[in-house]
Amino acid sequence: MATRGGGSQSYGFPIYCAAWLPLAHILKPDPPAAEADADASSSSTSPSSPSPPMAVLGGGGGEGRSGVPNKLVVAALAAGEEAAPAALSPETVLEVKTREEVPYRMTVHPRGDGVFCAFPNGCRLYRWESQEGEGPQNLALEPDQEALAALKDVGLQLAVSFSREGSILAIGGEDGHLRVFKWPAMGSVLTETDTKTSIKDLTISSDDKFLAVNRSSGPCRVWDLKSSEVVASLPREAGEIFGFCRFCNKTDNSHVLFITAMQGDYGKIVSWNTTSWTRIGSKKITREAISASAVSPNGALLAIGTIEGSIIILSSKDMRTLVTVKKAHLGIVTTLAFSQDSRTLLSTSFDSSARVTSVGSPKSNGTSIWPMLLVIILAILVYYCMQHKEDILAMLPR
Repeated sequence: MATRGGGSQSYGFPIYCAAWLPLAHILKPDPPAAEADADASSSSTSPSSPSPPMAVLGGGGGEGRSGVPNKLVVAALAAGEEAAPAALSPETVLEVKTREEVPYRMTVHPRGDGVFCAFPNGCRLYRWESQEGEGPQNLALEPDQEALAALKDVGLQLAVSFSREGSILAIGGEDGHLRVFKWPAMGSVLTETDTKTSIKDLTISSDDKFLAVNRSSGPCRVWDLKSSEVVASLPREAGEIFGFCRFCNKTDNSHVLFITAMQGDYGKIVSWNTTSWTRIGSKKITREAISASAVSPNGALLAIGTIEGSIIILSSKDMRTLVTVKKAHLGIVTTLAFSQDSRTLLSTSFDSSARVTSVGSPKSNGTSIWPMLLVIILAILVYYCMQHKEDILAMLPR
């Protein structure tokens, strides 16, 4: 597992899905209300150093005889040297073999209930188990055979997501079947089947009010999760093909819906008002096809990944490009995920690599401030020469 540099780490198997872990809830699950005060007083008397951020990665060689195992691995953010970029550790915290089934899509429960995985034939929940001792090095992931019995044979799910607080689970299948459940009871919230299209992506607003769904064709449909009714059908402009959709929080607690789209040779991001459901913005971002998308938890950042392995991070406020990493991966970017503090972006690829990109770091985008400073200095010199042209000419030898 050699480091390729630039915050990238190779794990020896194609990575299809990934997510940061909510360690605060996994290592110390939310206690019952009656025990909260006692836990707070005991923790104040026994402080411990915080664990490094961790991510779970899923993938493998598939059903063929490639010799590459299918598995889930957990890796921690390595404490690198001062001048070195952040990267995941080459040593994994734990590994779980998934036999002949490759983890294709993943969503991690935000309150520590486990890791929801979509396999080619169905879904499975892996729960966190603590072995002897304390700390992340003693964690284990064990499949819960009973938790998702109804989803065991539902086929490949192309989009899976928990709501921000973990009370809703939404999944969308290659067969066009949309299913939304209350978690953990798994009571049905809504269901829709459209066998003529497959579901490409879905997103739940942070207030659990709306669900947006993109299919392989047609508009983006927005559901009200309380009434289980469609409240908007967001049309495409001529030549647009919708891809990913993400709700984003604004500072006033309202939301914007961002949708990636391909239009001709350009990949673009379209924004929608969630009150009137009107298109409020559109910007061309790249000439590479978009293969992954993410929004930071604080709502300030957007990120896209491309089939050429590039990463672009933008401001959600004005679509200004903040970080560009050309060829961050040697293959298609499969997953993007911002850390809980919105300061780092995790990206993965079919090339077996997982990369950590620091937002705002000059080294992360491969650009330098010196060209900009040189342009400013040259502009000042030109201005000075124009203002003192006669004096300069008088100084020249005749």
